[in-house]
Amino acid sequence: MAATTDREEARHWEHPGLPGVDLLRARYIRHTFTRHAHDGYVIAAVTDGIEGIGLPGGRERAGPGGVVLINPGTPHSAYAGVEDGWSYRVLYPSADVVASVAAETSELRGTPAFTATVLDDPANAAMIADVHRAAESDNPLAADTFLRLVVARLLARHGAAPASGPLPGGGPGAAARARDLLAARLTAPPSLAELATGTGTSPFALLRAFKKTYGLPPHAWLTGERVRAARRLLGSGATPADTAAAVGFTDQPHLNRHFTRIVGVPPGAYQRERGGPRPQPST
Repeated sequence: MAATTDREEARHWEHPGLPGVDLLRARYIRHTFTRHAHDGYVIAAVTDGIEGIGLPGGRERAGPGGVVLINPGTPHSAYAGVEDGWSYRVLYPSADVVASVAAETSELRGTPAFTATVLDDPANAAMIADVHRAAESDNPLAADTFLRLVVARLLARHGAAPASGPLPGGGPGAAARARDLLAARLTAPPSLAELATGTGTSPFALLRAFKKTYGLPPHAWLTGERVRAARRLLGSGATPADTAAAVGFTDQPHLNRHFTRIVGVPPGAYQRERGGPRPQPST
């Protein structure tokens, strides 16, 4: 079931024949994705209108035939670039899915990085849409075929090896320790002063290090982590109300607000789609 608001419509779902890949088909006009990051990749094809993308290096715009590539952990936002908004089809493959394609088709190993964010690439945009149409028609063989082909083509043209080596000490090390503390205490997070004490830094030094390392201040990263945990719980069958309490949101409306801003659909609509594919008309 797609979530619809006036002329806006969004369906965020998964097909059991495409493990490790979420799909989003949406038209947005007023909806804005707050700044957030994903564990996996974002591979999107804009089919109508203009999408605006906020990135660490500035703003980008993608129109029909445009492909948007966002690497794991890259903070970004999305919003309507024109008054009528935008329509797009998005693939969210996990890091493992992309790494397996890279290992089969290239010399890239580990978690590859895309070197471009917005491409004018109607051919690959059409193949991204083909993945969706095949999944919506309950043809996982075709969907998986198109998925692997488009990921391989994008990696061949725009893929690079991941950064190697451990994080240096000092700021990034403190940021990583703070992140681990937040992840371990979703429902009762430490204060900024407690985080600073626990990581051996001062509050302002930790704020600077955390944002430089993860692109977000600690409170925004925590919200994203709570939403990621909520997705896992909703997928396992937990109710939205129980999920809100389990991940540290004050109540279900609090979960609804942040979940929708990051995922693009409300928790209830997201959970209803975990049951499998339903044929949808093409856009």
